[in-house]
Amino acid sequence: MTQEKWGQLRQRLLKTVGQNNFTTWIEPLEFQQLEDGIATFNVPTNFMGNYVSQNFADLILHELRTENATINRLNFTVAANMSEKPRSMPAKPLAAPAKVAPSSALNTAPLDRRFTFDSFVVGKPNELAHAAAKRVAEGGPVTFNPLFLYGGVGLGKTHLMHAIAWELQQTRPDLSVLYLSAEQFMYRFVQALRDRKMMDFKEIFRNVDVLMVDDVQFIAGKDSTQEEFFHTFNALVDQNRQIIISADRAPGEIKDLEDRVKSRLQCGLVVDLHPTDYELRLGILQSKVEQQSQNYPDLSIAPGVLEFLAHRISTNVRVLEGALTRLFAFASLVGREIDMDLTQDCLADVLRASERKITIEEIQRRVSEHYNIRLSDMIGPKRLRSYARPRQVAMYLSKHLTSRSLPEIGRRFGGRDHTTVMHGVRRIEELKVQDGQIAEDLEMLRRALEA
Repeated sequence: MTQEKWGQLRQRLLKTVGQNNFTTWIEPLEFQQLEDGIATFNVPTNFMGNYVSQNFADLILHELRTENATINRLNFTVAANMSEKPRSMPAKPLAAPAKVAPSSALNTAPLDRRFTFDSFVVGKPNELAHAAAKRVAEGGPVTFNPLFLYGGVGLGKTHLMHAIAWELQQTRPDLSVLYLSAEQFMYRFVQALRDRKMMDFKEIFRNVDVLMVDDVQFIAGKDSTQEEFFHTFNALVDQNRQIIISADRAPGEIKDLEDRVKSRLQCGLVVDLHPTDYELRLGILQSKVEQQSQNYPDLSIAPGVLEFLAHRISTNVRVLEGALTRLFAFASLVGREIDMDLTQDCLADVLRASERKITIEEIQRRVSEHYNIRLSDMIGPKRLRSYARPRQVAMYLSKHLTSRSLPEIGRRFGGRDHTTVMHGVRRIEELKVQDGQIAEDLEMLRRALEA
């Protein structure tokens, strides 16, 4: 058996095991010698020797015997310890790798000190996600693994991930916690492949007590990274180690994510962080005002400003917090109270960007569903009160929740004149004061449309 023959055999193994397995497990093997029917290979680490013995030894032995029928056993020895007695296969299982260092030594991604459970404002849209995160942060056994948090931009996924990591570091310092983004996971994987340090990569990631991966949708379409993530996931679950994942959508909705990865991600607790409602946004603003007041003790904020912001900036909590930060900084620089005039001047661009994106068609559909009438009847010519009142409600909401002109709104309601729209809007404004049911319907529809 020569080095040249081993090189030829490796090419046959490549076709059998695939490029990823070959690069990770077969290519690092170095043929050392053949003696008394025993083929000896150098391996970089004990972990690799054990893994190859258990998963690829029979295949390697079969290929070797096609060249030399006298080979009946394989030995694996760590290259740096050639003086030690080689381990032969079959052999007693190698000792498990030593437990990795505490989380401080794991090169965890930086954690934002602002993102703790104490600073997280809980409301109906994020109540379940907060409760599940708190349970995992206790560090004890849980009945769901993984915990998968998903939701749109700025709804609190990363805040909860950081809060879990902070809590675990404080209450369970004995646990090794590794938090990083999916992009960082991919980067470390590629770097390990390039530097031929896959064993180090595997020993770190497969021996943590808690693995936290943020924005997992970024590994979609990256086949090799997905495969390594899949094996890491399985190894940790088999050892009852906790996994916490976040993404911008549910596992089944992530395009280009392998079905087997989707299946694993769905096997635990999948929690949706819903878009914020008005009450939650107002609560977040009130919490942030308390923090800002510590930096700007001399500034006051006029009544109605927070309510105005909570109504107008409804899609993204980060934008909402940034708007408040800008307000305090601007008011401090010009020496003015934070009132409505200053707010609209300072945040003109933010308010324009956050302008309602609600369409007239969406309003018509919602209103017709609410009053249980057909859409064609609401925008049609019939003047029955059961159709006219919902029509006027829809006109009122179109006037206040969109930037469309009255003539444009009239055209969308069966080609009606703008004066008809004006009459409908005025009538609803009057009824809103007189009829509590109309006021309640308007508020309910507005919230549903802004959600």
